[in-house]
This record gives sequence, structure tokens and C-alpha cells, in this order.
Amino acid sequence: MIEIRIAPELKAKCVKAALASVEAAVETGPAPPGLDEALRSCEEKIAKLPEPRAVLESSAILATRAGYKALGKDPARYRGSAEALLRRLIAGKGMPRINNVVDVINLVSVESRLPIGLYDLAHVESPIEFRAGRVGETYKGIGKYDLNLEELPLFADVQGPHGSPTSDSERTMVTQATTRVLAIVVSFGGAALLDSAAKRMKELLETFCAAKNVEYKIVN
Repeated sequence: MIEIRIAPELKAKCVKAALASVEAAVETGPAPPGLDEALRSCEEKIAKLPEPRAVLESSAILATRAGYKALGKDPARYRGSAEALLRRLIAGKGMPRINNVVDVINLVSVESRLPIGLYDLAHVESPIEFRAGRVGETYKGIGKYDLNLEELPLFADVQGPHGSPTSDSERTMVTQATTRVLAIVVSFGGAALLDSAAKRMKELLETFCAAKNVEYKIVN
């Protein structure tokens, strides 16, 4: 598996930071009916909660906010992707439909309340470091303008920053041509939730993305 490490400087400020990396060979394409049904079920589950906004106070969401704050980034302006997805559901906008692989990762993110980065392994060079962004660092986020990476938790490979728990870059995004993926689940509250999230992802990738050779490991 690709080498992933947490920078000592980030770990010093976010002592409970931990990651789960999942690698797999996949067949990327439209979401099959079973996956679309799972996404709709997730949407309905949130909508039917007595107080839907209460999910924004879950321990995983609060830990992500605290991690951003510890690194110097305002969590009200730069949200973890799990919180952004949950806010979308609470607003009644539903889960985005991109492709089967991206949709699986979004589903696991909402279920676990943990942000997940997703990368095309053909465009990633080992090793990857999880660290805080430096002055002047930017990249073009997927469907976004250039993202100010200073003090934002991010993933950087040999070529530089390519993803973060807020928004990944266009350089390593998953497309219809993607055949091998790397997903990184981010927890600022310790490793307790990571194993179940990685196993759930493995199950869904195998079921809906014809995934083979699925491997995962915990990094803390």
C-alpha cells in the first residue's frame, strides 16, 4: 500500500488525529440502482430525524471542527466534507450523484460523520503526508475556485498538496477513466471509528463498484 504518514507538527496540535487508508481496483461508472436506493435511504433517515440539525453536534463532527481550529483554520468558513454533506441533507438538497465510487465515499462519510478524501492512484506519487497547509499553497478544488490551503489540514504527495478533508483537488480526482483508487478517512477524535468506516467502504465498493484487491490500514 502507498505510504501515508501524519506530520509531527500536525500531530502535536491534533494529538488524536488518525487516518484509515483504503486502496482498491474499481470499475468506475454510473451508480447502480442499489446504490441509488442506499443514498435515498440515507437522505430519508436524516430528513425524518426529530431534530436533523442535532447530527451537526455529533462527536466526530465536533472533533473535526476542533482539529481545524487547533491548526488555525476557522471551521465555520472551512468545513469538513462530512459536515458539508450533512448540511446539504438537512437543507433538503439530497446527496450529490457523481459516479459509483464517489457516491460510495460520500455515503460512508455521512454514515460515519468523518471526512474522506478520494484519489485516483494513477495521479498520486508516494509518499503522502497529512499536514497543515503552508503560506501561499493553493490548488483548484473540484468544482471550486482556487482553495486557500494555509493552515488547512491537507494531503500532499511528491508533487505537492492534492487533497484535504474540506475539498480535494482536480489533479487527483476520480473520473470515469479511474481504475485504482485511494480513499483516506480522517478522524481528529482518535482511531475508534476508523475500522468500521473502512470495512463499510470495502463492502460498498465490492458491491457497487466491482472492487477487487481491497486493502486498508490505520495510520496514527
